[in-house]
Amino acid sequence: MVIEDEIRELKCRQEALLERVSCLSLRLCTNELATLESRQTSILSQLSAVQERLDSSASGGGNVRGVSACDDDQGLEAGRDGEFSHGKGSAFSRPGGFGLGSERKGDRSEVEERLSELLGSAGATFSFKRVPSDYYSRSYEQRRDLLGAASVDHLCKSIVMVNTQALESITDCSDRKNSKYYLIVIQYTARLNAEKVKQFVYSLNDGKVPKKKFNLRLAPEEESNKLTGFEHNAVTPFGMVTDIPVILSDAIVRLQPEYFWLGGGEVDLKLGLRTEDFIRILSPFIVDCIY
Repeated sequence: MVIEDEIRELKCRQEALLERVSCLSLRLCTNELATLESRQTSILSQLSAVQERLDSSASGGGNVRGVSACDDDQGLEAGRDGEFSHGKGSAFSRPGGFGLGSERKGDRSEVEERLSELLGSAGATFSFKRVPSDYYSRSYEQRRDLLGAASVDHLCKSIVMVNTQALESITDCSDRKNSKYYLIVIQYTARLNAEKVKQFVYSLNDGKVPKKKFNLRLAPEEESNKLTGFEHNAVTPFGMVTDIPVILSDAIVRLQPEYFWLGGGEVDLKLGLRTEDFIRILSPFIVDCIY
């Protein structure tokens, strides 16, 4: 298993380099392009060497020593296993959730299996990607490269917000125009403007509810976990325990290409999908909600 893991990690690094090389080729960054091409050659050499060791082991060649995938090319960060799972195929909510304490079945966890089934049944085009445990300590540029995202602006997150001043009768998410909670999807590079969210939700009620009864604030982590079924840094709008109304930043809708990344139900699992599929499946409010 050690060698298989090395091969997967090296292939992940190779994919990230190819993506970077492609971008640099368009910008004619000759010096940096040459450096990356050299790294690519190094990775291909390592892949060949590891494959030879694997073949030797399979034919009874004895014990095989593990080798760090970062012995060469210290400057490139890589994913934990480097594997994508793809799918092509209503706002999904699942009683009980499945983001906390999930189990692995083969190469994919229960969370990934279930979300893949949900998205596939809706006809979505999507990808799942495993990331290293230190993903959130890395720069946006490194995260972009790990996922193969088009830009740092294509990296997004889901935030649960609570209306702390809601009418006493508003205790759940049954009325999407005046919900106790909203799930906001914005870019990591953007800053949420809670006042804009407040004004938008207020406008949905045509002045029938006093403005002072709207005050959107970040929901406590424990409350977010309970409502979504997903822990911090793992929240995704798909398969939540509660069918929370979703607000999508209009800046994400304007992204090109129209494919962005967000939490995939586990801290080290990220989900990429087309913007049009996200909108078609979840029917979010599309709002100018950032500074």
